[in-house]
This record gives sequence, structure tokens and C-alpha cells, in this order.
Amino acid sequence: MTGVGRSSPVGTLLNTLAAWTLGILWILPLLYAVWTAFHPAEFSTRFVPTAPLTLKNFEAAWAAAPFPQYFLNSFLLVTFILVGQLILCTLAAYSFARFKFRGSAIAFALVLLQLMVMPDVLIVENYRTMRALNLVDTVAGMALPYVASAFGIFLLRQAFKSVPKELEEAARIEGCGTMGILWRVYVPLARPVYIAYALVSISYHWNNFLWPLIVTNSVNTRPLTVGLAVFASTDQGIDWSVITAATLLASGPLLLAFLVFQRQFVQSFLRAGIR
Repeated sequence: MTGVGRSSPVGTLLNTLAAWTLGILWILPLLYAVWTAFHPAEFSTRFVPTAPLTLKNFEAAWAAAPFPQYFLNSFLLVTFILVGQLILCTLAAYSFARFKFRGSAIAFALVLLQLMVMPDVLIVENYRTMRALNLVDTVAGMALPYVASAFGIFLLRQAFKSVPKELEEAARIEGCGTMGILWRVYVPLARPVYIAYALVSISYHWNNFLWPLIVTNSVNTRPLTVGLAVFASTDQGIDWSVITAATLLASGPLLLAFLVFQRQFVQSFLRAGIR
């Protein structure tokens, strides 16, 4: 077999170089943000190894906008969504994985169909619904359109289908009911999948911008993404050192969570193949 094969030394070298190139391109903006945030403004466009370090950019960013309120709003938002998703997705996934009922295949196909619909397409209808429910400019109004997740249902269904039925039968012999089996057998065995899905959900909704921008009107409900956009607008003046410091404040919790749970995050998706 001639040519650059996938397993040949040349192919391996090219794959490695491509991976390193993509990794460097991905991390460059983060490195720039870290450099600019921890150095005075005059060094935001100059790389000087001896440049002094400072925390004044973080102090200025924290004092210039109500970031404590933004953090609280984002925390309430992602918590509301995650709790609702875990409850609904667990019950739906358990039903699809272990119960046979008329129309189950059609119902699951309709759930998967939701994966093909971009959330942005539903913004107008979602806004009309939230206005009819008098939930505009509320945390509940931001969260409700995302409480049901087709991705979460699919991911947990695949995890539940991999659980041996012998464990369920043993639990029934011990006297567990349907909900007892779900809570004592399926949920503990799917713990890595729950962690991975929680990280994905939190990351997406922590960074979500368009829908919160449309449905919120005040500081009391504005999440970090919208607040950061307002803070970085030209009306506030452009100081890249302060803006990057504010950006790191907003993204810091997500980076920390991923670093802590990265092993469970990767392993759960490797185990969640289609069965």
C-alpha cells in the first residue's frame, strides 16, 4: 500500500502537526486575554517579558459593573435549567430505555427531531409564549424554553440501555418499585454521564447570549453574557485590559469546572455510543 496512510509515520506526523496547530490557534485568544488582564493597559499590544503584573484591571472591572448581580442571575439561570433538565430527561430516558408502549418509537423519533431544530428559529414563538405567561424579564422566562432537552434524553437513554437487566431484576426481588429501581440502580450507574451532561448544559447556558438579550430588560435579571456585552460596548469606552479581565471573571468558573471534571467528561461520551 503506497501513499500517506493513516497509520504510516508520515501520516502520524501530519496528524500530530495538525492537532498541535489547531490547539495553538484555539488557545491563542485565551493566552492574549490572560496576558492583557494581568498587565497594565500600555502592555495590551506589546509582549514584554519584564512587564509588571497587576490586579487593578480586575478591580476596575468589578467596580465598573454590577458583576455580583450578573453572577447571581447566571447561577440561578443555569441551576433552574439543569435541575429541570435532569428531572425531565431522567424520567423520559428511563421510559424510552426500559418500557415498551404504543408509539414509543415515533415519540423517540420526535424527540430526536428536536436536535435538528436550532433554538434561534423558535425565538419569536418563545418570546410570545413568555409574554403571554407574563415571564418576560424574569429568570424563569430565560430558563423555561430550555428545560426539555432532546440531547439529554438521548444521552441518558443510551446510558440506561447499557445497564444489565439482571440488576433491575435483582432490585425488584429486593422489593424496589419502578422509581426505586431508577433511583438506586440506573441513576448511580449513569453518574459519569450526568456529570458530562451537566458540564455541557452549564457551559451552553452560561454562555448563551441571544435569548437572554431578547427576554431581559433590567440589571436584576441580566446574566453575565449580556452584562459583559453592555460593559464592553463603546459607550463604556474600550479598555482591553479591563475588558479581558471582565471576560476572565465571566469564564473562570467554566474553565475551573472543566479542569476538575475533564476525565469524567471525556469518558462519559466515549461510553455513550449508539446501542
